[in-house]
Amino acid sequence: MFLILNASVLIFAAAIFIYLKISAKRSADPKDDFWAKERAANSTRRKSLDDLDYIKLPVEDFPMNLLADVPKVEDYKQIIRSLSGLPIVNFTGISNTDLKLRYGAPNIELLTSYDQNYTLLVRTLQQWAQALYDGGYVDEAKRMLEFSVSTGTDVSATYRLLCRIYKEQNTPEKIGELYPVAEMLNSAMQKTIVRILQESDRSDG
Repeated sequence: MFLILNASVLIFAAAIFIYLKISAKRSADPKDDFWAKERAANSTRRKSLDDLDYIKLPVEDFPMNLLADVPKVEDYKQIIRSLSGLPIVNFTGISNTDLKLRYGAPNIELLTSYDQNYTLLVRTLQQWAQALYDGGYVDEAKRMLEFSVSTGTDVSATYRLLCRIYKEQNTPEKIGELYPVAEMLNSAMQKTIVRILQESDRSDG
């Protein structure tokens, strides 16, 4: 009886050990976690998009009358006009899987288009602001860059040029106002942008 009891205990312990080992292996494999999350995301039903943080473009405040003889600038203006009638949302750093979990798999194509609109927006604003700066319209460039920053852009050139303008206009203290935005960015560029701000703070030029 004693031997039978010991054998049963050993078998039970071995079974638990094997189960725990298999479970640990499964939980340690990030691929398993990813595909489980993806399956759940693909099964998520359509949800309301009313709570999205849609970006409204203040087109009336943009310098549409400046550099009218520069073809590339006219292209930037046309892009902005087109975007002003479209939904724009910043989803930088949020995966498609997370978007599907939050808003439903049927909405993913729509959400992707909103994010693509945002990417086009901040790139165009940066290019337009650079053209304005190069053309001597520094204040107009600054306002455009500040708007872009207010949307949470992670275009590093936007922060670099804005820092340069602040220093040229003898308002370097405004660089400090950019840190909270940069530190909250959900982007792979976050550390790079913070470093740009730090270097601008330290530089005398």
